[in-house]
Amino acid sequence: MAALSASAHVSIRTFFHSSFTNNKISNFSQQFKLENYTTITTTSKRSISIPALAPKTTENSASQLQSTTNSVKGWAEFAKNVSGEWDGFGADFSKQGEPIELPESVVPGAYREWEVKVFDWQTQCPTLARDDDAFSFMYKFIRLLPTVGCEADAATRYSIDERNISDANVSAFVYQSTGCYVAAWSNNHDGNYNTAPYLSWELEHCLIDPRAKESRVRIVQVVRLQDSKLVLQNIKVFCEHWYGPFRNGDQLGGCAIKDSAFASTKALDPAEVIGVWEGKHAISSFNNAPEKVIQELVDGSTRKTVRDELDLVVLPRQLWCCLKDIEGGETCCEVGWLFEQGRAMTSKCIFSDNGKLKEIAIACESAAPAQ
Repeated sequence: MAALSASAHVSIRTFFHSSFTNNKISNFSQQFKLENYTTITTTSKRSISIPALAPKTTENSASQLQSTTNSVKGWAEFAKNVSGEWDGFGADFSKQGEPIELPESVVPGAYREWEVKVFDWQTQCPTLARDDDAFSFMYKFIRLLPTVGCEADAATRYSIDERNISDANVSAFVYQSTGCYVAAWSNNHDGNYNTAPYLSWELEHCLIDPRAKESRVRIVQVVRLQDSKLVLQNIKVFCEHWYGPFRNGDQLGGCAIKDSAFASTKALDPAEVIGVWEGKHAISSFNNAPEKVIQELVDGSTRKTVRDELDLVVLPRQLWCCLKDIEGGETCCEVGWLFEQGRAMTSKCIFSDNGKLKEIAIACESAAPAQ
């Protein structure tokens, strides 16, 4: 039994056959059919009307994202690379980087008897982006209930969260043709948007492995305004692989899934990412931008980053997260992925001193040679 405890992991998915039609999809959310599953919780679809990260008048705000002149370029390639069935594992972490256990109510009794702690959800993330100038991007994030072993009937969904960049709660969305993107989603701690003492946002950074485009990580920084200052509340991490064309989540990978639970594995060694790093940054600027905007990240100049351990939150799978004050009273919300020694993918959201989104940048950085 001790051996089982040491190696036990949650295996939730099972292979599931279903029909799929190639007919044109006109309504993404209606295409998510649940006939083949038991759903434990109701679908959570965000629809709050918060047009920007900083308070501003909403008199003329629209629910549709406004595209900028450079947005068309690369969108078709982005749509091809981001669309499909992305399946893997996900976990929540505290702002200090400690993994958070799954609720006891969803963990099978056998794990409790064996004193095995469960931190990871097995997940599905069917994603669809239209390869036209409509700039349509939508996904459904599904958490599946843990099971013991690889049970053939274990397709029970615990929760479903639909995201659509045309909804009122997205403040900004930027993308690269590779399939990388960053989205700022409005959120709230209790759902009461009239009396809530503060608002929060999810900064979702999706980074494609530059060595293998069928592998990606999504790191979500949950941040909130506290005394007019952005602070980190918690972190969500998803490690995913591409399993095929978009199928509304109808096909399950089962025990053949290429990834494994990771939340309790060894965290990144801070020494591997501190110091001077440099690389060409792809940038989107939000100065004088519309209230809701979709933009392509445009290659910019090579920049240097000096990274120290202050406010650095190290995570498993060679990932990290950081929220820190920088020059001019601005705040930088950074995530990173050390995919090789001395090489990393990074994503940064820069906010001005009044809490408005100023810039988003994604880069492939290399450690600068020691002087």
